Amino acid sequence: MKKESNKRKNQEVVEGSVEALHAEVERLRMENAYLKKLNALVQTKEKSPNKTKLK
Repeated sequence: MKKESNKRKNQEVVEGSVEALHAEVERLRMENAYLKKLNALVQTKEKSPNKTKLK
């Protein structure tokens, strides 16, 4: 019976870490999408013809 409880604990740890990895992957995907949008906005602002030019 002792071996069965050890196997169950090991399976629970593995499942928990897989869920943690899935959560981290999702967070990193969201961060990547945010940075891409921010970069696009900065580039759009730099190319804007309404920029004030110093004379």
